[in-house]
Amino acid sequence: MTKMAADFKATNLGQGFPDFDPDPKLIDLVTQAMKTGHNQYPYMPGDQQLRSNIAKKVATLYGHQYDENTEVTVTSGATEALMAAILAVVNSGDEVIVLEPSYDSYVPAIRLAGGVPVFVPLVAPKGGQSSYSVDWDRVGEAITSKTRLIILNFPHNPTGITLADCDLDALETIIADTNVLLLADEVYEHIVFDGKPFLSLSTRPALAARTFHISSFGKTYHTTGWKIGYCCAPASLTAELRKVHQFMVFTVSSPMQVALGIYTADPSTYLNLPAFYQEKHDFLYEGLKNTRFKPIRSQGTFFLLADYSEISQDKELAFAKWLTQEKKVTVIPVSAFYRNPDDIESNHKLVRFCFAKKQQTLEQALSVLKHL
Repeated sequence: MTKMAADFKATNLGQGFPDFDPDPKLIDLVTQAMKTGHNQYPYMPGDQQLRSNIAKKVATLYGHQYDENTEVTVTSGATEALMAAILAVVNSGDEVIVLEPSYDSYVPAIRLAGGVPVFVPLVAPKGGQSSYSVDWDRVGEAITSKTRLIILNFPHNPTGITLADCDLDALETIIADTNVLLLADEVYEHIVFDGKPFLSLSTRPALAARTFHISSFGKTYHTTGWKIGYCCAPASLTAELRKVHQFMVFTVSSPMQVALGIYTADPSTYLNLPAFYQEKHDFLYEGLKNTRFKPIRSQGTFFLLADYSEISQDKELAFAKWLTQEKKVTVIPVSAFYRNPDDIESNHKLVRFCFAKKQQTLEQALSVLKHL
């Protein structure tokens, strides 16, 4: 869709990347790190100060203390952390539960490891008014003697939902008498709305004890092109993840790590993020309410969904192509996040908008959409 947006000179509210730069202070810190000699291989698990700040942040926000030396690893983006975690613990024939719609890197990683993805659909919204939700009974029913891992992505891409205490209660219950591990893709942990705190799986000791907690500096600091993330996990799981990490990438960019190690010492750099993105979310949401779209409020991420059923009865991909090619605004069909995008069960007449954009970009898109 991004290539199509470029080809048709469309306003791109599709792919999830900001069209604005990170804090100039952070860029200056990278330059400073390069000039002061941080240009060679850093320590394989990651820069010491950065890992220390990650551990402090998680302890402060979620109450779980990870050992910076044995339980925190800096990775080449969250995508590498996801791949390394899956390859570390999933063996041939192991089953991995995936909630649909799902981010696109999970299933290829599972299959590369020799695992078998087991799909559990989220409950889809109706009428454009309610959000998606998790059917925990169905998740529990999907667990078998072969289940090795459950992948949980919250705040959720593409639906924008987050977890409540009752969700964590349900998860604790269904895995209590199993050996199932958890992979928590929490890359949007700092982008949550309406004054609600994010409930990481790390807030529950019973869950943290079996979880790979993964996040992304790209999402937090508007640096998706730097590809730096991290994984926190119990020492036994971290040891296995690092075996894969070492031979997959060995380590990641030295000057970026050093800069982030300094920058993350100031908690305001991530604590102010909800307010920053709330303003963008609300602007797009209110703007879409003045169109024939029916927007769904997002609880987190920098995405929101909207129902287009009053505009077209086309399937989601066809509608997204039409909108890009004919109206010059690009969105992502939610069906792209299902294993069978063409199935009727994957098409709810919903598309995903990314609001991690400049005000001018959002205004330009809305000026077109209000005339549909």
